Amino acid sequence: MNYAANRLLNRVRQQALLVDGDRVLVAVSGGPDSVALLHVLHALCGEFALHLEVAHLQHGIRGEEAKADAYFARGLAEKLGLVFHLKEIDLPELRSRSGKGNLEALARVERYRFFDEVVRARKLDKIATAHTQDDQAETMLMWLLRGAGRSGLGGMNPAQVLSLDGSDLGLQVVRPFLEISKAEILEYLGKWQIQYRLDSTNGDTRLLRNWIRLELLPQLRERIDNRLGARLARQAAMLRDEQLVLDQFGFSELEVCRHGDGLDRVRLMQEPVALQRLILRNWIEARCGSLRGFEYAHIEALRELASTGPANGRLAIPGGWELQREYDALRLVKGERGFKPNGYLYSLKLGETLRVCEAKVELISNLVPSSVSGLAMDLSEAYFDADALPEPLVVRNFRRGDRFEPLGMSGRKKVKDLFIDRKVALTERANLPMLIGGGQVLWIPGHGRSRAALVTSSSRAIARIKAVPLGT
Repeated sequence: MNYAANRLLNRVRQQALLVDGDRVLVAVSGGPDSVALLHVLHALCGEFALHLEVAHLQHGIRGEEAKADAYFARGLAEKLGLVFHLKEIDLPELRSRSGKGNLEALARVERYRFFDEVVRARKLDKIATAHTQDDQAETMLMWLLRGAGRSGLGGMNPAQVLSLDGSDLGLQVVRPFLEISKAEILEYLGKWQIQYRLDSTNGDTRLLRNWIRLELLPQLRERIDNRLGARLARQAAMLRDEQLVLDQFGFSELEVCRHGDGLDRVRLMQEPVALQRLILRNWIEARCGSLRGFEYAHIEALRELASTGPANGRLAIPGGWELQREYDALRLVKGERGFKPNGYLYSLKLGETLRVCEAKVELISNLVPSSVSGLAMDLSEAYFDADALPEPLVVRNFRRGDRFEPLGMSGRKKVKDLFIDRKVALTERANLPMLIGGGQVLWIPGHGRSRAALVTSSSRAIARIKAVPLGT
């Protein structure tokens, strides 16, 4: 076993990137890094009893040059006796159809989709990519220039479960070369006279990563020293380790701030600003499946809505989600902007039980002896003079302009104002049942009772109606 294989073997063992019997798909572009990775992993097959296969995606960008790369990768796989997988796409056409996105980001998505297809079809365990220490340094600088936080500055992980388009693919990705420099790889290839291909587009400094690699980093190395790449990669590793600790703390505080399926706004605002951001990021990632598309400005907008926004405010966020503030509760919902609740209306006959699925309650009604006081213990039930109840009796949800005559008050009041006073969230108002008699609001379970049909000493029949949550 050669020196490079031995060195990689030590790193693989330290980081547990591979285990005995792993079935690994190696991503091979034909460039020096991926060619070196394939050769070194092939040398380790006996040590780990590895099963290797090779994958190459041709993006349809560089014409004959790209075809030659695919031909080279196929030949390399055949020479080593490995199964080869090739997929050809027209990346410019895909971007044209989507109408958005840059080629580099789209290429990454399509590449990993292809890898995922192969891994699933061939029942492989993980995919190995040839990202190096230099790639890590470039990634860290790129995210620094874009204003990323600690997570972005942490760069790439040696091992991760890949997530694309907000969904967890369950694709295990390992990067065995992440602590090995490009210079070491070129030295290894030169020593063993291993051929490789060069991508002409890697010299295009209009692309940010290429500019960092070809212009910025060389100037920084000249001004500082040649160990800059290693130090940046080490700094990224330190930030990843620290982020793991912060995430654990953030998830712990997230549980403290939870309120039902959302967050307690008041509790969240009591946290330090940095922890507010961390809690929101962890909550969104757990709820939405990914933070793709989220930037600092999005998190700050969420904090502003939670802190000083309207009591029933809404804010659209990436991925088709929406943050809703409902007084002191925060909720994340999918695709509800412009949502209009369906109206419902049911007839109610005294002595029967009415099931209102939209409100997830059932209304149990019956006649009780006239000796009953007629005083409800709380607003989940109401007593009426049965003979004075206006007809017809119906149960329906809230409608714009509804008014009623609240018990204990003079005059009429908008039902909307009652909801505001009692901090009833918009989503709750939408399906809340109301008892209507003769066109007037008689009772809103849990929130209000009108002066109509009050029980008196002369009442001969008393109707009792109780709202009970379904399933209790």
